[in-house]
Amino acid sequence: MSCGEENNDSGQSGEFKRKKGTDKSVGSVEKRSVTENGSVSLLQCSIDEKLLIDPKLLSVRSKIGEGAHGKVYEGKIGDKVVAIKILNCGSNPEEKVALEGRFAREISMMSRVKHNNLVKFIGACKDPMVIVTELLPGMSLRKYLIDIRPKQLDLIVAIGFALDIARAMECLHANGIIHRDLKPDNLLLTENQKSVKLADFGLAREESVTEMMTAETGTYRWMAPELYSTVTLRQGEKKHYNNKVDVYSFGIVLWELLTNRMPFEGMSNLQAAYAAAFKQVRPTLPEGIHPDLAFVIQSCWVEDPNLRPSFDQIIRMLNAFHFNLLPPPSTPESSSAKVPSTSNGIITESSARARGRFSFLRQLFAARRTRNT
Repeated sequence: MSCGEENNDSGQSGEFKRKKGTDKSVGSVEKRSVTENGSVSLLQCSIDEKLLIDPKLLSVRSKIGEGAHGKVYEGKIGDKVVAIKILNCGSNPEEKVALEGRFAREISMMSRVKHNNLVKFIGACKDPMVIVTELLPGMSLRKYLIDIRPKQLDLIVAIGFALDIARAMECLHANGIIHRDLKPDNLLLTENQKSVKLADFGLAREESVTEMMTAETGTYRWMAPELYSTVTLRQGEKKHYNNKVDVYSFGIVLWELLTNRMPFEGMSNLQAAYAAAFKQVRPTLPEGIHPDLAFVIQSCWVEDPNLRPSFDQIIRMLNAFHFNLLPPPSTPESSSAKVPSTSNGIITESSARARGRFSFLRQLFAARRTRNT
């Protein structure tokens, strides 16, 4: 997928040859075979042939990321620089089938959803399992925040990033997809560092009313409490949850954008998960935070998933707040009709409309909270 969060270890067959005058081929970077006898089985799940790329067209340069399920490299397809994610193939038949299913799901979802704030899918190879996406020459949001720490993001920049993330998530949810691993490592900056794109669909899942989904999916510090059970689940057991798990994770990410601190500082990953799930602990809101932003964050990470807003509502709230942060547009003095404005120069009508949106949403959540108590 792109910089630093996807997966890949062993997914290479040795059949790719190094081309003259090109970088290393995919096969020269990862040469372990998928099965013990060296053969590579075809995916059990069908993948649209139009999405497939001839692996001979790919060449790999340096590794730029690694995760539990594979490795990501900078590479090229023809003259185009891309990100090449080479997926693990599994150490036994059961694991291999599971990874193939995950691979097919990821391709299906990435190829179906298109948005300016989603990393662009380019194509895939089945043998070995490879996913090719656009390469963002920036860095992950996690690395960027660490690099500028202890400095905080400018508020306008932080809200702009939050809107990018919310729009990407709104697109996924509109297409029935739960990301399940929303965190700064999976958010990649564009080259000019003015926008972010969401990557890593490895844990994403299509939402179904009747389907039971795997618990403890994602990364502990950003995981919604309903992903845990008061009775510890055995690995692989299922439980119900819905796309509001992504809203909880977004609340944690928004808190990070505003504070540039690690959530649940001083705790291990498991301690953080336990505190959030069983003690209703949340990161401390920064002093002086605007009440409207505090409301957005707290409504996102509220314990009851039904009380969390949708991403459409989050976008409306953040847009209203963002609008009031921007300087008023300069208008020619010749056409300066008397326009009522607030003390900071923002048009009164717009400010009232923004406050009205927050007021409506507060009343909505208050009504829901009352019904649930």
